[in-house]
Amino acid sequence: MPQENIATSKRGLEEAFNRGNLDVIDEDTTEDFVNHDPIMGDQDRESSKQQIASYRQAFPDIHITIEDIFAAGDKVVMRWRGDGTFENEFMGLPPTHEKGDPVRGITIDRYDGGKIAESWTQWETLTFMRNIRAVPDEAAASAGS
Repeated sequence: MPQENIATSKRGLEEAFNRGNLDVIDEDTTEDFVNHDPIMGDQDRESSKQQIASYRQAFPDIHITIEDIFAAGDKVVMRWRGDGTFENEFMGLPPTHEKGDPVRGITIDRYDGGKIAESWTQWETLTFMRNIRAVPDEAAASAGS
């Protein structure tokens, strides 16, 4: 089972973010799936798909690279890096047309019946906010980034 769960978690990141295949969310998650995100809060399947679509709209060349992945019990842990060029408005901010610093994160998926039931992600939100110029570089520097 751990190898199947690893393949499913990997598929979710690669298909949804890198290729825009949002159907994978419905295929690989439970009906009561919850995605815990530090910026967007708790989300169900539909709001998760909307969130991914908004990232893909703003960063058309978005690419997530899985750097480490392993499974233990009913969980899969992924350490990843994401990057993309800010080409379209996001969160009311105008595009910079620049590729900022890579954003790194860790996602933990919990499985139930072979599908992802819950997902927790922690990622470098300050780096991301600096990349889209939502916070000035001085604020990021004083926060220890």
